[in-house]
Amino acid sequence: MVFSSLLFLYAFFPLNMLFYRFVPGLRAKNWVMLIFSLVFYAWGGPAYVLLLVGMTYVDYLCALWIDASRRKNERRRWLWRGCATNLGLLCVFKYLTFLCQNLHMWVGFPWVPRIALPIGISFYTFQLISYMVDVYRGQVPAQREFKVLLLYISLFHQCIAGPIVRYETIEQELTGRKFRRSDMAGGIRRFTIGLAKKALFANHCGALADAFLTQADAAGQLSVMLSRPALSIWLGAACYTLQIYLDFSAYSDMAIGMGQMIGFHYDENFNYPYCAVSIRDFWRRWHMSLSSFFRDYVYIPLGGSRCALPRVIWNTLVVWALTGLWHGASWNFVLWGLYYFVILMLERYVLRGAPERWPRWANRLYVLLLVGFGWLMFRCEDLNVLQAAARGLLGLNGNGFSSYETKTLLWSNLFFLIAACVACTPWLMDQGAKLERWAERKKGAMRLQQVIQVASPMVLMLLSTAALVGDSYNPFLYFRF
Repeated sequence: MVFSSLLFLYAFFPLNMLFYRFVPGLRAKNWVMLIFSLVFYAWGGPAYVLLLVGMTYVDYLCALWIDASRRKNERRRWLWRGCATNLGLLCVFKYLTFLCQNLHMWVGFPWVPRIALPIGISFYTFQLISYMVDVYRGQVPAQREFKVLLLYISLFHQCIAGPIVRYETIEQELTGRKFRRSDMAGGIRRFTIGLAKKALFANHCGALADAFLTQADAAGQLSVMLSRPALSIWLGAACYTLQIYLDFSAYSDMAIGMGQMIGFHYDENFNYPYCAVSIRDFWRRWHMSLSSFFRDYVYIPLGGSRCALPRVIWNTLVVWALTGLWHGASWNFVLWGLYYFVILMLERYVLRGAPERWPRWANRLYVLLLVGFGWLMFRCEDLNVLQAAARGLLGLNGNGFSSYETKTLLWSNLFFLIAACVACTPWLMDQGAKLERWAERKKGAMRLQQVIQVASPMVLMLLSTAALVGDSYNPFLYFRF
């Protein structure tokens, strides 16, 4: 079940809010959220609910023992036991097949298991690790009630695809949140904005990316990629670049909005990353909950930047290799992580921050070109297909620059693509802020502002529903991570 499915929008979520609204007391409301969250998770993989609950229970006990221990060595042992359990299970479910496939290819290893990936395991594993580490550091006390910790881990708003919510962010709200009308109104607006980004823009961008690339990342499609003209590959990469931002940020918007409706305030996950002025700035804006996790729980514990230069480079290499592997058990993801490691090292030690001092058009173009190629690398799991795509971008596959089909598809979707580009910038939000400031100065305009605030979520909901009816292309890209 995805947030943008009609089943979720018109059955699951309304029932959740109805029960939540009318049961008395916060403890009962938490039970409602826990039950609905476990049902939501079970919808995509009933057997793996046991894995989610089991991992949470192990970490619940480890955190209690960490909190109760007075000797540092004993606290550290319980931390390592909990982290080893989490990472061990993550490696078994996500990386064992990948490892055995490579061993089979290199040394003839006879056994290659086929293990289904539990939905959201990468996200909730990191949340569990952050919780235990924060208890170990003394930043938060261990949670005494298992059901409260399980609610934190399993909340359907963010369990499947983030943002990675730290326990300390919502610790007080788990047992002490209050209903505010302003939160409800703001949450509804945020949810419908995310839904519109997904239904009106991301889905069609994804369909266009497939059309331009003809699903060239699928198995056996190398010959198809080799047949694409250069313009088609450029446009396919551009559409995928739009899709992955609009898709993932839409999910985060919807998660943040649903949390806000019931009094949870999750941290922001995106800050218009395609407006960045350098790759370093891009990663301060993209998937911020993941970036901050690796910074606080990997990079800084390794020594961060307060080391000799070789150690700083090593620390950065470890972070980006892990970032690539976190996204998927495939060599293209490792290559994608190392690609950003190289660029960031060049920006820091060779260019010395020069892109941020370039003219705005130049640094924006620099970021979009590098990030766009990075997303093409992200998409093409077959490295032979990736090589063909890279050659095709330069027109080296011998297929010319364009074709009639490519031009027709481009011109028939030109205005849509311009609108999608605008949706990736803060322009619309800036115009809304200007309208609010104008309404504050004009007493008679306040009523117009109130009408817009009430009507805009309804309009976005109706338009999104119309777009989703009969639309067979409706995945969330980050569900598979």
